[in-house]
Amino acid sequence: MALEDFKDNLSEVDRNVRAYIENTEEYYKLRGFKLGMRAISSLVKLLLIGSIALLSLFMLSFALAYGVGQWLNNIFLGFLIVGGIYILFGIICYLFRSKLDKPLLKKFSDYYFD
Repeated sequence: MALEDFKDNLSEVDRNVRAYIENTEEYYKLRGFKLGMRAISSLVKLLLIGSIALLSLFMLSFALAYGVGQWLNNIFLGFLIVGGIYILFGIICYLFRSKLDKPLLKKFSDYYFD
């Protein structure tokens, strides 16, 4: 009798452990899917907004360069000045690139550990 109860309890434990493992596996699959979709969604938004912003920046830069060139009576010089401003901005961004690590790490850790 005691052996039969022990056998039933053991079989119940086995079922519970298997159910736990299956549920844990499904949970991590769903969590991985959630993280993957969030990453893909963010990437698509970034590419869409970034491409529109880049196109707008290109048009505004072209207009600014042309306007400066008209003002200086030398279109080439206008484009050269605007290009120099972008090179200067690029150098400044390069020099302060290490300052970007902390905010990026914080932002992505919020997404990952959410």
